[in-house]
Amino acid sequence: MSKLKTEVRTVLGANKQVEESDISKLPYLQAVIKEAFRYHPPGPFVTRCKDGDDIKIKNYVIPKNALILINIWATGRDPSIWPNPDSFEPERFLNTEVDVKGHNFELIPFGTGRRICPGMPLAYRMVHLIVASLIHNFDWKLEPGIAPEDVDLNEKLGLSLHKAIPLKAVPTKP
Repeated sequence: MSKLKTEVRTVLGANKQVEESDISKLPYLQAVIKEAFRYHPPGPFVTRCKDGDDIKIKNYVIPKNALILINIWATGRDPSIWPNPDSFEPERFLNTEVDVKGHNFELIPFGTGRRICPGMPLAYRMVHLIVASLIHNFDWKLEPGIAPEDVDLNEKLGLSLHKAIPLKAVPTKP
């Protein structure tokens, strides 16, 4: 969090509000957001309907018009794709072209192709603006008596993913 805070406050200065045009000047923020979508996607699955003929992949036959669930939660934790998949490491996105826009199968929190979430462009911009504003305008700490290693990162499975135990962070003015 300190790297992100340093970047945001250095680029924006003390009295400026975060604007959309600032986001391109904040590469570490962009990496943090991508890593957050990898590590905690909005939902565990994206769906696809298999058009065309039946196909065989290895020993599995996927029939025409089958509904396919793609487990993006598992893809985000696959060690054959991501080194140290259980660690939150935004640096993995600093020197790569991988994005969340559906072109890179290893990171598809909004889906891909014709059925990509239509709200993705707005949601993606808003996440950057909100996170940058929260980091720029507040210092954050855990509730008294909670150490960083005590924060539970487990999730509760459902249509969307929620933390099993909600994180409680305390904002203060810098």
